[in-house]
Amino acid sequence: MLLYPFSAGAVAINLFLLFLMLQAVGIPAMPPLIALYLAIPLGIPANWLVTRWVQGLIDQAEGR
Repeated sequence: MLLYPFSAGAVAINLFLLFLMLQAVGIPAMPPLIALYLAIPLGIPANWLVTRWVQGLIDQAEGR
């Protein structure tokens, strides 16, 4: 739960930048607030993946 704000923030930034790049093919840009609102539910699976990744790094460092 402690990593959720960081992973949700990363999701919001990535969504915003993705839609900025998609302007090249004619898709309109996503406003930053919409990206923030969409990042709230999308941050949950991202947080789960980040937590698994960090736990794997900890296990690897401890030799488990």
